[in-house]
Amino acid sequence: MIATLLGKKLGMTQVYDAHNVLVPVTVVEAGPCPVVQVKTVPTDGYNAVQLGFGAQKPKNASKAEAAHARKAGLDSTPRELSEVRLTEASTLKAGDIVTVAAFTEGQVIDVIGISKGKGFQGVVKKHGAAGGPAAHGSMFHRRIGSIGMRQTPGRSWKNQSMPGHMGSQRRTVQNLRVVKIIAEKNLLLVKGAIPGSNGEMVLVRAGKKAKQA
Repeated sequence: MIATLLGKKLGMTQVYDAHNVLVPVTVVEAGPCPVVQVKTVPTDGYNAVQLGFGAQKPKNASKAEAAHARKAGLDSTPRELSEVRLTEASTLKAGDIVTVAAFTEGQVIDVIGISKGKGFQGVVKKHGAAGGPAAHGSMFHRRIGSIGMRQTPGRSWKNQSMPGHMGSQRRTVQNLRVVKIIAEKNLLLVKGAIPGSNGEMVLVRAGKKAKQA
């Protein structure tokens, strides 16, 4: 069993814990995830397991995707696929199902997702720039200001904070805690917020940097 699942962020709510304390939680529909492919060092050069999540309509799946799923013995083509690297060869086989039973209540986890997109933003919102005076006559309010020098070096430095696209980036939130598991509904209730909008795909794995409870 591997402690990694694909899932979908459903939204936030709050529940009472064992000490009768109200805890804010994010609800994640995690799995069930079929094993679509198992990779090993002799055949692929590394150890990994490819997990699927959800199901596509047959008309929406390409021939390659459908054949890949049939080879694993699946009845439907997964909507999402994600590969999990392993240090050792997995005991799982293609067609096996990974469920929320891979986690336990109180376990520390990491959640990976795509952050909310915020479009094109200026330096005040994107980088926290101070901006200029707020008075009407200053004519300089939320602009970036100077970004370089004169003849030397005659250019802007690398990594200069500039206006641009904000959000829609892969982000990992570490050391979250599983408050409750509702196995019959494939739900994980995770203390805290995770990246992305409701309905977005996330990857839940055992925490890599925290000591497990």
